[in-house]
Amino acid sequence: MLDLKFIRDNPGAVRRACQVKRHEADVDRLLALDREWREATARADELRGKIKRASQEIGGLMKQGQRDAAEAQKAEVAVHKAELESIEKAETGRRAAMDDLLLRIPNIPHELVKAGPEEEFNEEVHRFGEPKQFAFEPKDHVALAEGLGLIDFKRGARLGGSGFILYTGLGARLERGLINYMIDLHVQRHSYTEVSPPFVVTRQVMTGTGQLPKFAEDMYHVTEDDLWLIPTAEVPVTNIHRDEILSADDLPIKYVAYTPCFRREAGSYGKEVRGLTRVHQFDKVEIVNFTLPEKSWEQLDTLRREAETVLESLGLHYRTVRLSTEGMTFASAMTYDLEVWAPGSKRYYEVSSASCFTDFQARRANIRFRRQAEAKPEFVHTLNASGVALPRLVIALLETWQRADGTIEVPAPLRPYLGVDSLTR
Repeated sequence: MLDLKFIRDNPGAVRRACQVKRHEADVDRLLALDREWREATARADELRGKIKRASQEIGGLMKQGQRDAAEAQKAEVAVHKAELESIEKAETGRRAAMDDLLLRIPNIPHELVKAGPEEEFNEEVHRFGEPKQFAFEPKDHVALAEGLGLIDFKRGARLGGSGFILYTGLGARLERGLINYMIDLHVQRHSYTEVSPPFVVTRQVMTGTGQLPKFAEDMYHVTEDDLWLIPTAEVPVTNIHRDEILSADDLPIKYVAYTPCFRREAGSYGKEVRGLTRVHQFDKVEIVNFTLPEKSWEQLDTLRREAETVLESLGLHYRTVRLSTEGMTFASAMTYDLEVWAPGSKRYYEVSSASCFTDFQARRANIRFRRQAEAKPEFVHTLNASGVALPRLVIALLETWQRADGTIEVPAPLRPYLGVDSLTR
């Protein structure tokens, strides 16, 4: 959420952010309500002052025996109180409308972010390795997984419907091994604290990170209890410090979490949804940072490198791109996507988005810090990245490490987690 004073002082920048991010928000309506609110607040303060002064005068008039004057003052106080009550009733509705409009305005993109569609304005900033070359025609992950009995796509769809996956045997062990490997890497090498959050959260928590109210239709909602299945661990982990005031000495705070993630949107039809490409439930390791405002861009670079380390350690070719305004999320000020190469599919897949949200999420979730014991609280800056997401990591790993006979070589760092050197039938 943006600061209302910032919107008031920079309406042009806010309108442009809505335009370049392709998010509709009624900035003019918000500003009109803000003017009405400030005028009403000033009038309410004026009336409270008049009521207080008149009430004090009534006592004096009564003592002086000026009953008629006292009664006139009482009548005047009654008029002021009636007007004040009317203003306060109107304020409840006006404030609710303002809050709703505020929650629908996106974050301001950083000046380095290019404005426009992803296809034209995403900017590659880093590349690791080159696409792997084979002496045979590489298979895609569906053929490999089915050939080795790693994934049962048909039974997965029978259990949950289209977009749900059943890992079996070594496939299930691979999924679990990757999760454990990534968590250990972030804890041991990058000094993260592991947390295990709920997979179902409240409406307030979903609002804090920016999923609600704007993107409710993309989420799974337990209507009886008004609870929501998380679309990413970012949601509960960022809200760990909701309504708290932290110490600057404790920043940055770094959490890593594994969770399943649930998303109703299924993307386009055809090849885009083949196999593991786009599913309704998937596993992900998430890394989340809380940092000082002046350190957030430096921290974003560190966060990005921490996610890139996962791919490099597994010997996977990837590229990192800075997203244009139309590719960024609603809450992000800058986002880097890590896109891993899948040689059987002959395309790149996004496996991580590393984002800085400045104080946008912190304002919504009321996460603040103090620089000294008596200092005025300030909003922290929040960041997160997938560290990284499955199952697209599985796609790249199977297709990159396949052999001519259809078996899969297990990258050396994963072997202690799987207990095997190869994935075979």
